Amino acid sequence: MTPPHLPADPEPYPAPLDPLTAPVPPYGGGTLADLLPAVLAGLGVPVSNGDGPAPSFALPPADRACVFLVDGLGWEQLRAHPEDAPFLTSLLPSSLAGSGAPLVTGFPSTTATSLASVGTGLPPGRHGLVGYRVAIPGENRLMNQLRWRPHQDPRAWQPYPTLFRRAAAAGIETCQVSQPEFADTPLTRVALSGGSFHGRFTGEERMDLAAERLAAGDRSLVYAYYSDLDGTGHRLGVDSDSWRAQLHTVDRLARRLAESLPPRSVLYITGDHGMVDIGPDPEDRIDFDEDWELRAGVALLGGEGRARHVYAVPGGERDVLAVWSEVLGDRFWVASRQQAVAAGWFGPQVDKRVLGRIGDVIAAARDAVAVVASVTEPNETAMVGMHGSLAPSDRLVPLLEVRT
Repeated sequence: MTPPHLPADPEPYPAPLDPLTAPVPPYGGGTLADLLPAVLAGLGVPVSNGDGPAPSFALPPADRACVFLVDGLGWEQLRAHPEDAPFLTSLLPSSLAGSGAPLVTGFPSTTATSLASVGTGLPPGRHGLVGYRVAIPGENRLMNQLRWRPHQDPRAWQPYPTLFRRAAAAGIETCQVSQPEFADTPLTRVALSGGSFHGRFTGEERMDLAAERLAAGDRSLVYAYYSDLDGTGHRLGVDSDSWRAQLHTVDRLARRLAESLPPRSVLYITGDHGMVDIGPDPEDRIDFDEDWELRAGVALLGGEGRARHVYAVPGGERDVLAVWSEVLGDRFWVASRQQAVAAGWFGPQVDKRVLGRIGDVIAAARDAVAVVASVTEPNETAMVGMHGSLAPSDRLVPLLEVRT
């Protein structure tokens, strides 16, 4: 028994998770990177990315294909709210995902990474958008790959052609229908460009134009995008009335598009990531800026709350890995860069130009928890809904299908 005049020993940290037990995305067998190659194959345009064995993921052919990507539409969140999405829910039994096998994002499960995987058909280790914020190799600073700040040459940062460009070159009527402000952003250029871009402010306008553009050619590929579900989830959480109202709006838009499809068309409805609400308890919001152990030996903190890239001071990589593994215990998978790359977190191959963007240490949340930074990342810390991890809540997205 501890004498009353002495403090009790602190509780020991839980044993760290083995990073080799992390659920690696099945690249080539049903990830977001496999979606457009399968769609194009169905349009008669075979795609090979030269990255390991041929993908095993296939879709039935169609003359006209539309991919409607809803930012933040996760598989688990959709299935948890059938009353708010009756049309989308009605597609589950007859859809490709109806067997309980949704699509899987790459890692990390975040918008910039996922959109690049969709648009290029490549895993993150090839296209190189391997996180929300990543280090610029050779420079002691981070780049935000969603907002493209500080600016980097887009073609040097992501040199591979998009599948939209390849589709247009093959004679397929190709376009993107999105928000007007995304027309010429660096992220659009490296991930989604090819064919024509059509900006429309409202979801209804986008759905109507998507159907119109599908009918414009004998073979057509249309990409449509909606972002408000994600923004609402970040601000208020996926357990909020506002998020459920947004899901109802998405459901209505999807029905509108489905009912307007021209003949010989297929509509695929998917998302770029799921989301999980992080509670206010300090145990669930581990504050890097207030934790001297986690800060020790760290030069830059990248990524986001549920998928951290940690860049150590030179020579401090092993110590940072040991401390992060111990402090985060059984709530995160914590791996060295070498472990994560060898395990295939970023795909079967990581290009040489990409390696330096990956943290010396990577931490992916298993539970409903995040490593926040209240001083240096106040906006992100204030979010209720977060994503990025390998957990099912983050990485599973639906693939719903409507055919005419």
